[in-house]
Amino acid sequence: MTTNHTRPTTIDENAPAVVRLETTVVAPLATVWALHTDIAGWSDWHTGIDRVEFVGPLAAGTRFRWLTHGLDITSTVLDVTPGERIAWGGPAHGIDGVHIWTFHESAGGVTVRTEESWAGAPVEARPAELGAALRQSLEEWLHLLKTTAEAR
Repeated sequence: MTTNHTRPTTIDENAPAVVRLETTVVAPLATVWALHTDIAGWSDWHTGIDRVEFVGPLAAGTRFRWLTHGLDITSTVLDVTPGERIAWGGPAHGIDGVHIWTFHESAGGVTVRTEESWAGAPVEARPAELGAALRQSLEEWLHLLKTTAEAR
């Protein structure tokens, strides 16, 4: 895992659960980026997120708290390159997660890639089950991001 000022800048490739997915969103990059990085507004369009507490700025080191799928999570923004990349991570219920999102504009729209790693005792005890839960969560997120951005 690459680090920058002690913050990870990539996922943990050795984690028991690693998921990588992508989709193409037929919408302008500015729309997709704004929707995805409006952390305080996630619960407005992402049905799996019940609550978000975020007070900017959107910058490395900023923390936010959110409730998703019954997990109360405090995450830290690890890296932001406007219009291109955002990463966050943090511990939740014994799971250390690192989540990277990248955005690439092309003629067909915006390719959104997500990759996330989960490490920690709960994942080591049930890697297949928690890996499947992570995959399902990211599939849902990509679907909702795509559907919402394309409707705007």
